[in-house]
Amino acid sequence: MFWKNKEEHIDYDKRGKIPVLHVSVCTGEKVAGFKDEISGRFEDRMLIRNKRDLQEFLRLYGVEEEELRKDW
Repeated sequence: MFWKNKEEHIDYDKRGKIPVLHVSVCTGEKVAGFKDEISGRFEDRMLIRNKRDLQEFLRLYGVEEEELRKDW
């Protein structure tokens, strides 16, 4: 009858993956995702348009803001 808000987390392989905020130098577009430590391949997960989007990414994937690296 009443809907309960579930705390939703999406798991990712933390071994070998680094949470990264990929920022375009030209346009300023920001994309959050994960970078493979060995190959350097970036997997985009979410377009970041504002602070709320960034907080949603951090909450969904269980990432602390201090862990998030910026990649230009």
